[in-house]
Amino acid sequence: MRKLILFILVICAFVSTSTAQKPDKLSSNQIYEKVQKLNFLGSALYIAAHPDDENTRLIAYLSNNVKARTAYLSLTRGDGGQNLIGPEIREQLGVIRTQELLAARRVDGGQQLFTRANDFGYSKHPDETLDIWNKDEVLSDVVWAIRKFKPDVIINRFDHRTPGRTHGHHTTSAMLSMEAFDLAGDKKAYASQLSNYEAWQPTRLFFNTSWWFYGSREKFEKADKSKMLNFDIGVYYPLKGLSNNELASIASSQHLCQGFGRLTSRGTQQEYVEFLKGDFPEDKSNIFSGIDTTWNRVNGGKAIGNILTHIEANFNFVNPASHLPKLMEAYGMIQNLEDEHWKTIKLAEIEGIIQACAGLYLEASASESSATPRASVKVNIEALNRSTANIKLNSVTSTIDKKTTTKTLPLKSNQKENFTLDINLATDDYSAPYWLYEKGTLGMYKVDDQHLRGLPETPRPTLLKFNLTIAGKPITITKPVIYRYSKPDKGELYQPFEILPEVTADFEDKVLIFSSNEAREIPVTVIAGKDNIDGYVSIKHPYSWQVFPKKQKVTIAQKGDKATLMFTVIPPATQSEGILTPEVYIGDKKYTKALSEIAYDHIPKQSVLLPSETKVVRLDIQKSGQYIGYIQGAGDAIPESLRQIGYDVMVIDPATIDANSLKDFDAIVIGIRAYNTVDELKFKQKYILDYVKNGGNVIVQYNTNRRIKVDRDQLAPYKLSLSRDRVTDETAAVEIIAKDHSIVNFPNKIEAKDFDNWVQERGLYFPNEWGSEFTPILSMNDKNESAKTGSLLVAKYGKGNYIYTGLSFFRELPAGVPGAYKLFTNMISVGQTQIVKQSQLKN
Repeated sequence: MRKLILFILVICAFVSTSTAQKPDKLSSNQIYEKVQKLNFLGSALYIAAHPDDENTRLIAYLSNNVKARTAYLSLTRGDGGQNLIGPEIREQLGVIRTQELLAARRVDGGQQLFTRANDFGYSKHPDETLDIWNKDEVLSDVVWAIRKFKPDVIINRFDHRTPGRTHGHHTTSAMLSMEAFDLAGDKKAYASQLSNYEAWQPTRLFFNTSWWFYGSREKFEKADKSKMLNFDIGVYYPLKGLSNNELASIASSQHLCQGFGRLTSRGTQQEYVEFLKGDFPEDKSNIFSGIDTTWNRVNGGKAIGNILTHIEANFNFVNPASHLPKLMEAYGMIQNLEDEHWKTIKLAEIEGIIQACAGLYLEASASESSATPRASVKVNIEALNRSTANIKLNSVTSTIDKKTTTKTLPLKSNQKENFTLDINLATDDYSAPYWLYEKGTLGMYKVDDQHLRGLPETPRPTLLKFNLTIAGKPITITKPVIYRYSKPDKGELYQPFEILPEVTADFEDKVLIFSSNEAREIPVTVIAGKDNIDGYVSIKHPYSWQVFPKKQKVTIAQKGDKATLMFTVIPPATQSEGILTPEVYIGDKKYTKALSEIAYDHIPKQSVLLPSETKVVRLDIQKSGQYIGYIQGAGDAIPESLRQIGYDVMVIDPATIDANSLKDFDAIVIGIRAYNTVDELKFKQKYILDYVKNGGNVIVQYNTNRRIKVDRDQLAPYKLSLSRDRVTDETAAVEIIAKDHSIVNFPNKIEAKDFDNWVQERGLYFPNEWGSEFTPILSMNDKNESAKTGSLLVAKYGKGNYIYTGLSFFRELPAGVPGAYKLFTNMISVGQTQIVKQSQLKN
């Protein structure tokens, strides 16, 4: 993966970087491409539902071939999916997928937008989606995005006319886009937005169709294409040395947590869009046909266009700095434009071009990676003019404390200037994802600040404005404060400079299961965000639970150090659930946030602040068997969950499996999507089935019906066909149809109430056909659908038992759902006869 990322950084340095990436160091080719883009005044907005829904081929084509300002509006951040690269789920997964989208846009040249819609999981119909999302609020966010971005062209990824045929979020995104196309230009619709952005009517709306939506290539060949436009998105870019579809493949491969790493492709490839609304283009080869995309579009733009067109036609690849006088002239003219929309966009573009032509390197690197609000931080400034142009640094202004430092410093050719500034972090806000500031609902994030809505990230408050004179004319270039450092095994690294709390605290486990009324010692880890922390910690708890001591003193001398305090938690005698929250008091301030850091090679490091809490469950549960082997799949927290209720769990390396290695386990549990993701299982499946045959108990959790690593007839000892059947309503009624089977009777009696309070879904990818040797245990279905009986299947094989389940235990156990624990324990106990006494359970 690291080689892929290095490759991307090398060949795709032409796209703008995030605040945490290495600064742009553009070649002449890349500068020239930016000049071409500067001369195009047209915008396209691509709309879909999730990260990975976007067509990177079309986004890359519009951005790099057409030169259009192009954005992807993803209604959600993908919080409801699975994670193939780590343990993060829900909010943290949404943060990862947000950053993967931004990484993809850095490659394909697009921008990224969002709404407040929360990806609550799979939905079968737009009606269900809009029951959970707040339609009016999501629709208002789509209208806001259109009014703010002002697209000439909108392209939907999905078909608004096919509700119920695909993910409900997908169809909903197209339906809302159809409505927003008209509402964005209506001054009566969401009138409060007009104090920020004027009403805007896009020119035309399309659906990005393909043979897939028609069911086959043959049907698509016969389809009426009179209302369709098509483009060859396999165009080759000599200035990049890449084809557009290669670029698109690299962009798509940024979605690594979804397993989207893929080979690049090249060559002619047709892309189709179907006209839906607005003005049909006269020239079907040009999606912007009839729209003025030149500088003539804005009042006073003709003279700017004349200058920039001449620069483009006569670009000096050997010495781009020769264009600085004319670029500065155009810069001054853009500053005087009346059209605030294009003025803002084009000023940012031309500032980057001027900086690149001058070989001007400006960096503001903090002396530490983070600091607390109101603290003072030392920032190291580097300024370097690598051209012969006349450049002078006049002053530097910090946006966070409004302090201006006068320098009057000539930047002589290739002579580096270094100095330091002390900046006061005059804010009480933290560097955290803004959509997680407050608790939302199942379907919506809570974002009160209208200006934040739709942004991919929280704006960085710590910015420096470099006030310069270039070729005798003033210009201001803004840079974020970053943290630059090195590691012996990785070299130079960049990450965001963060403003974080003085102290954070968290529990080791997010769910604590008490299977008896015995007390347990619980660690609370406190992390210092600055030196000399002195205070005390207490735990807020439910009334029926007890925690001792009531409070403990905490003292930490050095920033970044940790202190672990042990509290005794005593559960009630009867079944109960509740929340524990650590409260850290420093002076007159109370801190209740937990800090988690997300660090992967393909995205910038992320600091996530969430309410610090753990769910506690007093659970009446019995079990049989003790020693469990776990084969990891796509990543889940079930081993930790099983340890919570006293099992000894060993995670098994599939490479070590042989004829004798499994025999001592009471049960083998196979993680989610293991047969989709673990290549080694194709060679080890025979040993797993032999283990069952010889008396073992195997539990296989859900796999998708595509890319199975083993032969399909070897997945189970008997016929078993996986499907896309799922029950997405976590409140759907569950009927126990095998009432006498041990799996619902031993060692715990399973009743209807055990399916209360499940989260996100009942289950997914159920088998829909199986051999008569299997016994279906449960029946369930979503609204207006037939009963699904493949969620839990049990078969006797030899002396042992093979269990296949699509129930979403990977969500339920980490969420502390009592009934899910009882049922999973019963699955492990199938074939066992002796109950482990409560006193033997490990807490």
